[in-house]
Formats: sequence, C-alpha cells, structure tokens
Amino acid sequence: MRVKSDVTVWKFFRNILIACGLTLILFPLYLVVINSFKSLEEAGRNFFALPSTLRPDNFIELFTNSNYWIFLRNSLKITVISVALILIFVPSVSYAIARNFERKYYKTVYFYLLMGLFIPSQVIMLPVTKMMTKLNLLNHEGLIVLYTAFSLTQGVFLFVNYIRGLPYEIEESAQIDGCSVFQTYVRIVLPLVKPMISTLLIMDTLWIWNDFMLPLLILNRTQNIWTLPLFQYNFKTEYSFNYTLAFSAYLLAMLPMLIIYCLGQKYIIKGLTAGSVKG
Repeated sequence: MRVKSDVTVWKFFRNILIACGLTLILFPLYLVVINSFKSLEEAGRNFFALPSTLRPDNFIELFTNSNYWIFLRNSLKITVISVALILIFVPSVSYAIARNFERKYYKTVYFYLLMGLFIPSQVIMLPVTKMMTKLNLLNHEGLIVLYTAFSLTQGVFLFVNYIRGLPYEIEESAQIDGCSVFQTYVRIVLPLVKPMISTLLIMDTLWIWNDFMLPLLILNRTQNIWTLPLFQYNFKTEYSFNYTLAFSAYLLAMLPMLIIYCLGQKYIIKGLTAGSVKG
C-alpha cells in the first residue's frame, strides 16, 4: 500500500510539472496568435483577451506595405542552400573520420572540430565579423559559408559516433563485390544513417531559419539582404513598437518551422539517442 501511495503522489506531482511546462511553452504562442488578429488599439485595451473579431488587417498590411516577400525569399535561399551543403559535407567528413579513426591525422581533425562545442559563440563573433569583412563576404554567400562551417562541430560529433557503431562487414562485402569507396558510401552507408540525416536536417533547418545573431552581424550593410528575423527586429523603433503587426510576422515565420518540428521530432530524438550511445 505504501508503494502504491508513493507512486500516486509521484504521478500527481509529475502531472503538475508537465502542466506548468506546457503553460510556459504554449502561453507565449497563445499571445502571439490572438494579438496577430487585433488592432493596436484593441491589443492596448486588453492584451490577454481573445480578439473581438478575426481581423486579417495586419497580415494584409504585412504583405502589401512592406518588403516581406523579399525577406522571405532571402531566408528561404539561405536556409535551403545552407542545409543542402551541410547534408553533403557533414556525413562525408564524418564517414572519412569514422573509418580512419585510428590514424593520427583523422583523430586530430575530429578533436579539433570537437573543440568548437566548448567555445561560446559570443567569443568568436568579433573575429568572425572581422574575417568576413576582410574577405568581402558580408552577404548571403558569406552567411551560408559560416552556417556550413559551424554545423560541422555538432554534426561530425553525432555522425562519427553513429557510423563507428555500424558493422564494417557490410562495407567489406560491398567492396569485395567491386564497389569503390564512394559507391560504398552512397549505396551502403547513407541509407544506414538516414535517422541521423533526418535529425541533422530538422535541427539545422530550425537553427538557420530562426537565427538572428549571425545575420545581424553579416547582413547589416543593406536592408535588401535582410532575413525574416532581422525584418521582425526592425518593427521596433526608438519611440514606438507596432507589436500586433510584429506578432503577425512572428506567426507567419513560426508556422513552417512548427510544422517541420511536429512532423520530425521523433527523428530528432531517435537520431540524438543513437548518436550519443553508439560508438
């Protein structure tokens, strides 16, 4: 009876903690959604109440009286190209390291990349900005290069551990059948690391799409090359902040990422778990 009572008490407190966590997560989303459909005056009267009517005025103004489509195109371009390059480089670099891990050179490269996990991003912002300025890469291309490079740290760590846990006999059999190293990698290894590829795809898409700091540093020369996070930040001026219009922009920017995350969260958990345990 005592054990059963303890279990009941634990479940009660667990449910309370889950409810508190859901409230902390969902309440800001609730505020964004309801205030997206309010006028500035209505939101000022009662910020937390539901809108009296569903007004699409903010969305109409966003689409017609701003350069929203330009910023959306910039974000799509940077995200798609960056993620494509990441999916090419991270698995291939990781495969080379994982299958030559006993060699000093590859092990050194692995630990060198791994050091990036322990360096705070704030420490490297100034050197990176100065370097990109000297290379004349304060543009979309420079930002894509940075995203690809920064993704190598965590991506290589996860992929190397995962690949080292795969049975090497499968690759040996393919090589005996006449496959080259590249053919073995494409036909054998890549299908086996699909969970990790899905994890990398979803995590880096969410990161690049929502990132604010790197675009702020690299794309601050002209407004036409801004991404959506920079566009949203500039709703705020020195004297005012049109937050209902800003909330509409936040909601539109969040929707595709929420859909991607909801569809792919099981792959994130599966890939991270596998990548941390295997090796």
